[in-house]
Amino acid sequence: MENGKNNRILLRNEFASVEIMKDDSANGPRLLVRDLEDGSEIYLDPLEVESLTRRAHADFAEFVRPE
Repeated sequence: MENGKNNRILLRNEFASVEIMKDDSANGPRLLVRDLEDGSEIYLDPLEVESLTRRAHADFAEFVRPE
């Protein structure tokens, strides 16, 4: 993260384990969110992250339903 530190945040509960890191390797800062169970990942730019603040928890229900 800032000043070359490799800070990462691990979030875990009984349903998921994810790692979140700031990535500066592109044209601007972005977040890397990685699923620690299957390795899938997504990069989110500031606009995409900000758009999450405009959602309600109910908006995510479709994404977190068990398959």
